[in-house]
Amino acid sequence: MNRATLIFALLLALAIPLSLLAGRVWLDPATTPNAALILAELRLPRAVLAIVVGAGLGASGAAMQGYLRNPLADPGLFGIAPGAALGAVVALWFGYAASPYLLPLFALVGAGGAMALLAAIAGRTGGIALFTLAGLMVASLAGALTALAISMAPNAFAMSEIVTWLNGALTDRSWREVWLAAPLVAVGVALLWRSGKALDALTLGEPVARSLGVDPHRLLWLLIAGIGLTVGASVAVAGIIGFVGLIVPHLVRPLTDRRPSQLLIPSALAGALLVLVADSVVRVLPLVTELRLGIALSLLGAPFFLWLLLRMRRGLA
Repeated sequence: MNRATLIFALLLALAIPLSLLAGRVWLDPATTPNAALILAELRLPRAVLAIVVGAGLGASGAAMQGYLRNPLADPGLFGIAPGAALGAVVALWFGYAASPYLLPLFALVGAGGAMALLAAIAGRTGGIALFTLAGLMVASLAGALTALAISMAPNAFAMSEIVTWLNGALTDRSWREVWLAAPLVAVGVALLWRSGKALDALTLGEPVARSLGVDPHRLLWLLIAGIGLTVGASVAVAGIIGFVGLIVPHLVRPLTDRRPSQLLIPSALAGALLVLVADSVVRVLPLVTELRLGIALSLLGAPFFLWLLLRMRRGLA
């Protein structure tokens, strides 16, 4: 266990009980009526889901930045998150969201479709550049189809529901979403962790990685599967939660030796911490309606992204 893993594990352990107590009404287990029921059925599943979603997005971001060797890379570049969002929008458009399982199922199908399209475009011989361009194309196509679905929504209620869902939130989530997302994210993070040593070798360049026994194409599909499961499951239960995969590796990297394999697990823990804390903050803000989690993280992520760009520009000067 490296230092970053220990630090973020301890911070997460401290944040969990605070998240369970935080809300529009702070929970006092000793005096609040039905406190045990509120904790078990409302606060705890939401906190667990925040951890699951954040861990998946954080690990995916670290893997993406390691594979592309680009600190500005984000899981959305693969087009899997927009694909999952498109699947969910289709479910909302046709009114299938009334079923508790159909909306997440459509989102997972959308993520799978994006993965299949990536595989078809990049092919067996596609390198990093071709794969990145394919991911951008898939993301653009999914985004355009999502915008088309919104503009052609059958009624104002459906349009409002789609836009609200796309903003991302953990409001009104239950154990059902936890049991759906947690196994998929766990398998996805395990696949990404397994790719760690190959990502380390890839930092030396693809020819050197090949000489060390790394199969770049096998690594590529391992990452597609891992990121597809983590991002697809996260979007399926929470909507679009942006910037987590971009921010988290930069918080972790100074605490490690900067090898991709040493970033994956700490980034999962840091992502879980970031989403859990952000979700707790939006619950306690004195607003008429709860601020959507995706909006809150975008408000945090955009200035961070600008700071990162300015720092990179100073480094090139």
